[in-house]
Amino acid sequence: MRNTASLRRWDAAVTAYLSSRRALGRLFHKEEVALRHIRAYMQRHQATDLTEGVFDSWRQQFCQLSTSTRVIRERTVYKFCRYRRRTEHHCFCPDPFSLTRQRPHPLPILIEHVQVRRLFKHLQQSASIRSRRRAVLRISIVLLYTAGLRISELAHLTLEDVDARAGVLRIRESKFHKSRWVPLSRSATIELRRYLAARPADAGTSSGMQRLLCAAPGRGYRKDALASSIRCVLRSSGIWAGTKRPRVHDFRHSFAVAALARWYRCDADLQTQLPRLAMYMGHVSIASTAYYLRLMPHVIALASRRFERSYGALIQGGAP
Repeated sequence: MRNTASLRRWDAAVTAYLSSRRALGRLFHKEEVALRHIRAYMQRHQATDLTEGVFDSWRQQFCQLSTSTRVIRERTVYKFCRYRRRTEHHCFCPDPFSLTRQRPHPLPILIEHVQVRRLFKHLQQSASIRSRRRAVLRISIVLLYTAGLRISELAHLTLEDVDARAGVLRIRESKFHKSRWVPLSRSATIELRRYLAARPADAGTSSGMQRLLCAAPGRGYRKDALASSIRCVLRSSGIWAGTKRPRVHDFRHSFAVAALARWYRCDADLQTQLPRLAMYMGHVSIASTAYYLRLMPHVIALASRRFERSYGALIQGGAP
């Protein structure tokens, strides 16, 4: 009875915690799974509540898993315990310095315009790629590179979300429950119209629910399958032979850095442009956008030239 009562308090605290996080627009699916996982462990071992010993033995169960998985699980429990301490001051809270640390994210490989052209040429000349799949891969690369879409956003687009005449996409309920309109460039709009004109009709489904990218009649691409197909093209193209190939997500990085470079070239006010970029990319704040704005060498050179034009006259003869 004591264990059951303790778990009831645990369950009530978890329910309140998840509700508070989701009220901020977060999905919290992985976090909910982690909290269910540790609850099941506590129940199996007849633990009356979470203690340091229970927490350490629980995380030893998945020490062989990836660093990212361990970080998510351990930090989820830590953040929940910290939240719980607001009302239950004596409950256990793990030492944050004892938690698994995330490995540094790899630097993105920026994809240049000339490399996109070579990808298109490879797609056109590859005999192993069927025409329907070739068209899907081409428009996918166009939208990833020119609009900075997430791969999940691209896979979930339906015909109803596309206004090819105006050149606008509607992104529904993406990350953080955010929906937005994404205007396309003139060249991307032309590519989209060309794809839609050649796209075969999918019989048996209402046009509004048809996926923009279809693997077969009536069946849209799943996110993982679409990402895998794009990775295959990146690998088979031979553009990055002998070097590390870009990830699919690097298209999004390339879009953000290209926008930053354009602003430097035209002397735009970055402080007014950054909120617009954050809105365009579907971010909650500029802080999320800053993750993509890596100061690559060519961006540093553009920033240095801009600084020199504005303040170079103040510096005479260099540093003493």
